Amino acid sequence: MSIAPQRVGRRERNKQEKLDRITAAASELFAERGVDEVTTQEIADKADIGTGTLFLYAKNKGELLLLVQNSTYADALAEGKAAAETLTDPLEAVMAIIGAVVACNRKQIDNGRTYLREMVFGDPTEPHHREALSLTVQTEEAVAAVLQRGHGIDAEEAATLAHVVSAVMFISMAATVNIGRTVDEILNEIRGQLQVLLPR
Repeated sequence: MSIAPQRVGRRERNKQEKLDRITAAASELFAERGVDEVTTQEIADKADIGTGTLFLYAKNKGELLLLVQNSTYADALAEGKAAAETLTDPLEAVMAIIGAVVACNRKQIDNGRTYLREMVFGDPTEPHHREALSLTVQTEEAVAAVLQRGHGIDAEEAATLAHVVSAVMFISMAATVNIGRTVDEILNEIRGQLQVLLPR
């Protein structure tokens, strides 16, 4: 006996529609002017909702940025994992994964650096923050999986290496000295560090 799919109720549809409007409004405004130059009132106005309603979905601007950036991070991670599937060299496969993430983070440099700060110092009880932390775990899992493919590295060692790779990537993206550097320059810096770490 098959079970008919349950229809989403009107209330849930309305909530999702508001969330979509908030995400679109915040995404557009943050991309145009940067997170620091946009007010929550402007986001609420653009999404055609009240500020009280806005704060039901994200309690502050940092959470709004996490909401927006998490979606693009997830897409970048999926892109990087797909590219890594065809590569046999561990360094190249790892660079394919993190290269997509770095490029995503650097689309708007100030937003990307604020996103990293929110991930580290934000409230882990907030849902968008939890999702951001989950994405970092998924990134490490993807790197660990690549390192275990035919390179004689066990799961524990691969997880440790993936954690170090993640730290190198995040520090390179967040470092003040790298603000003016291009994506390629940052990736070259990361590659140089990972060459001494990963198996050949």
